[in-house]
Amino acid sequence: MLNRAIASAVSSVTSSSSSVSLLPKSKPFFSVKTLSGSSRSPSFCGGFTRRIDHKPLRMTTRAMATQQLENADQLIDSVETFIFDCDGVIWKGDKLIEGVPETLDMLRAKGKRLVFVTNNSTKSRKQYGKKFETLGLNVNEEEIFASSFAAAAYLQSINFPKDKKVYVIGEEGILKELELAGFQYLGGPDDGKRQIELKPGFLMEHDHDVGAVVVGFDRYFNYYKIQYGTLCIRENPGCLFIATNRDAVTHLTDAQEWAGGGSMVGALVGSTQREPLVVGKPSTFMMDYLADK
Repeated sequence: MLNRAIASAVSSVTSSSSSVSLLPKSKPFFSVKTLSGSSRSPSFCGGFTRRIDHKPLRMTTRAMATQQLENADQLIDSVETFIFDCDGVIWKGDKLIEGVPETLDMLRAKGKRLVFVTNNSTKSRKQYGKKFETLGLNVNEEEIFASSFAAAAYLQSINFPKDKKVYVIGEEGILKELELAGFQYLGGPDDGKRQIELKPGFLMEHDHDVGAVVVGFDRYFNYYKIQYGTLCIRENPGCLFIATNRDAVTHLTDAQEWAGGGSMVGALVGSTQREPLVVGKPSTFMMDYLADK
């Protein structure tokens, strides 16, 4: 019964080995893309992307047709790692999506590796672990790849100097992950209380030791943060501009879509005329990081 239910929900996508495809916006819970280049390889569940032959990630503009999968067992047996989106796939708001526990239990029983990714940077991996637990799902912290964690992991991967600081336009999740990684930071929700009193001759100061500006979803976003981040990126030599994601919308509740982290990133893109390095899905950094684990 479960296999038949999965088979009716799985999207089977075929394409050339040199392209990366994006599933339609309206996606089933369990949508799978297989990888070429190995007999047992990771698949992305939730309608995002896949990594092919360890080549750089690229998006294609071709519309990919979805087909009903007739043999779910064969596909599942051929895949070693399943990568699940969280928002809108595992849960919507604070509600678990029907069929998730049974599907995850089935995959674990088959010895599959599961990874859960989310571009919502408001929580750390530890906090997401508690959310999974609240929803009745047993998920290890090491199985979670949140974009908040991705920002800290990227800085670690490039040996970001520990004597430099990170200015955060975002929430607690990013701050916690930076702290765990041993990085100095400033900004975050506290700067949401700051205001700029524009007067003749006013010059806004900023910390010249900031070596990176990390922008994520931020419910405390304001003009102060835009200006502070802009000054750091423009005036601090070599300052990095990092985005957790560029999502247009997010799922804060199950009632409607809400403006996503991309709206905050867009403000800095406009003021600095710089493009950020994106570390969340569907970035090459995320896929390379997961492939190496």
